[in-house]
Amino acid sequence: QQKRVPHPSPFSWRRVGSNTAQPSITTQPSNPAYNPSQMPKGLVRYQRTGVFHFITFSCYQRQPLLGTPAAYAVFEREFEQVRRRYEFVVAGYVLMPEHVHLLVGEPARSSLSIALQVLKQETSQELKKRGTPQFGQRRYYDFNVWSEDKRVEKLRYIHRNPVRRGLVEAPELWRWSSFRHYATGEIATVEIESDSTAAQRDSLRDPVLKGRM
Repeated sequence: QQKRVPHPSPFSWRRVGSNTAQPSITTQPSNPAYNPSQMPKGLVRYQRTGVFHFITFSCYQRQPLLGTPAAYAVFEREFEQVRRRYEFVVAGYVLMPEHVHLLVGEPARSSLSIALQVLKQETSQELKKRGTPQFGQRRYYDFNVWSEDKRVEKLRYIHRNPVRRGLVEAPELWRWSSFRHYATGEIATVEIESDSTAAQRDSLRDPVLKGRM
């Protein structure tokens, strides 16, 4: 029997960024059958829509360039720094040896495409191996998460990815994802937006609440 993966209670998936005007359209690839080497050009990407985005990008030629604890730690550190710089929320993520899945809101500063470009540049500078043309594929897959049900579906997909790949037997055994935050409230390098995170934030503002925690 498949182990049930926990997910957050609905925390208003619509409140994920300050940009809620008409969608910004860019000609970036958005292909459900994600394959960076076969991704068609000129597809339309919708950003600044006020919803979550399920992002996937891969290492160069799908090589396992992220496949060490040290590399995972570097990516998480850079991811959190970019999250703070551009002020967006992270609902979930998983780091795999050759690719990354992110479930993120839209930035209060600049655009999501710029934030992701900076993230990839910063991690590439840290992790690119000598003799390798580049660290990551230049293009990425972006799926707009328009509903709460779809958000939960994508979060479960993220958390079960290491299990499906046979890397671990259970999601909680994979250190480099947001699963443990939802399962245990663990606070790690990347801040995860959830009910427990919101409660901790409120407690810092209200001394009475802080005393009850």
